[in-house]
Amino acid sequence: MSSSLIETPRTFEDMMRIPVLFYKTIGEDIYAHRSTNPLNSLLLKIYLYAGFINFNLLVCGELVFFYKSIQDFETVRLAIAVAPCIGFSLVADFKQITMALYRKTMIQLLDDLEEMHPKTLAAQSLYQMADFERTMKRVIRIFTFLCLAYTTTFSFYPAFKATIKYNFLGYETFDRNFGFLIWFPFDATTKNWVYWITYWDIAHGAYLAGIAFLCADLLLVVVITQLCMHFNYISTCLESHPCNADQDEENVRFLTTMIKHHNKCLMLCEQVNNMYSFSLLLNFLMASMQICFIAFQVTESTVEVILIYCIFLMTSMVQVFLVCYYGDALIAASLRVGDAAYNQNWFQCSKTYCIMLKMLILRSQKPAMIRPPTFPPISLVTYMKVISMSYQFFALLKTTTDRV
Repeated sequence: MSSSLIETPRTFEDMMRIPVLFYKTIGEDIYAHRSTNPLNSLLLKIYLYAGFINFNLLVCGELVFFYKSIQDFETVRLAIAVAPCIGFSLVADFKQITMALYRKTMIQLLDDLEEMHPKTLAAQSLYQMADFERTMKRVIRIFTFLCLAYTTTFSFYPAFKATIKYNFLGYETFDRNFGFLIWFPFDATTKNWVYWITYWDIAHGAYLAGIAFLCADLLLVVVITQLCMHFNYISTCLESHPCNADQDEENVRFLTTMIKHHNKCLMLCEQVNNMYSFSLLLNFLMASMQICFIAFQVTESTVEVILIYCIFLMTSMVQVFLVCYYGDALIAASLRVGDAAYNQNWFQCSKTYCIMLKMLILRSQKPAMIRPPTFPPISLVTYMKVISMSYQFFALLKTTTDRV
């Protein structure tokens, strides 16, 4: 454990640092409502809107390319190649739209979590916050690396490859290619200055999509980590409470505090569910298609294309696993509250205490969860369902293209 975790308390801002910093690089300021510099907030907002207008124009170009490619059997494989990028872009777009629509809910959720956050070292030790933070940081590092590796590889590999060939391998021309298959209403490769402006424009669009996609999930990871930490604290307190028969008033006061804390956590879980349920439904559906199309590319392409798409495949699979893992952790942590309550020496307590404890146990039987429409609650079972759907799509696509 690092010394900083032992010597100084960790604030809620420390837990939120990575998604907040990454969001700011595309102009999204989660804490804009606290800003004391209105000009800076305005510039960030202009930068965000301009970036998303540019990004959506590029997505339209991908859609046009996809439509043109599926018109001819000779180019249908190009359509399959661009399909995963379109899926990724649409999910990133929808996550950002969801964030904008539920901005007030998100701000209230984060403010409530910050208020509940343990402030002292002693409290953070009781909450086992160091363990939760350590796991959270490992997950964030892995997913951030994969997501940025995917966007960076797709964006800069063509320029890197062309530079090596032109400057070191003696090729007479510099290949002006792009990392993404996009239709433009103009010739983007004839003139050098047009090519490079377009190239950096695409690179920025890819980065913005990657960050919008990444940070929505990082925000979910931070929030669920906090909620699991609170459920774990409630369970630990309930299980370790002595339930002394001669201290009934103190027992009732303790249980009242725990019930209020539990109710607050359940209310926050409902807010998370309202914010994320529909976007995660789209995410899972698109992920199934993405994994299918990426797997097809891996089985049908050259070695260098396979390496690039393997990064994309890993990113898609890890992202779905990440969400499902934390959904599963939330269910398990909330269910443990009822088990911990039952494991008390409640038979020593008064009838009033036992009735209150019974109500707490009954309420904990319905676990906190994220429930996408038409999908089962998000858990590791959901992950297996998504992978199964992906394989079914892949088998159908492979059979169809082989016949063609």
